[in-house]
Amino acid sequence: MLRPLVSPAMPSHDWHILSDETQLTLSRAALVLAVQTVAGQAEMLALEMENGALADRGGPDALRLFAAVLRVSQDSGMEVRGNA
Repeated sequence: MLRPLVSPAMPSHDWHILSDETQLTLSRAALVLAVQTVAGQAEMLALEMENGALADRGGPDALRLFAAVLRVSQDSGMEVRGNA
């Protein structure tokens, strides 16, 4: 699991004193964590539907597809393009 490099409550003026490279690194880490969180929640909802805790209207397959798309997008879409 990724650990935050700075406090989530970091004032915005502190962000601007960080180098561009550090800002990019922190931004990428936040995106990776967000993708992992959302994909994991989609998987959990799919399991809840399969176990009968939530109404199943074709949702588990759709949620798993959504989770897979997030993960594939993360694996191929996190390279740097341009400059900060």
